[in-house]
Amino acid sequence: MTFFDILGGALLVLGLGFFVAGTVGMLRFPDAFCRLHALTKADNLGLALTALGTAVLAGTWSAAVKLALIWGLVALASATSGHLIAGHALRATDRRDRP
Repeated sequence: MTFFDILGGALLVLGLGFFVAGTVGMLRFPDAFCRLHALTKADNLGLALTALGTAVLAGTWSAAVKLALIWGLVALASATSGHLIAGHALRATDRRDRP
């Protein structure tokens, strides 16, 4: 095993840890806003670490660029969907508070 194999494996395991933390946060937090925060932050960092670990294990620049592009597009989609869900949840709580 080379140094890059160990580094790639460690990054994958660390990314998995962030995915698990985001999932636990989604299941344990009390409201939609806290759940969204846990998911968007932890899963975005988990995907970044997973993509970085996979790029290290792939060993080619073309694979690293493709993984970086995938990570960027997923991060953009995650931020957009999180914003839309938060806006909907905010409007739903405003309607419930009115008499």
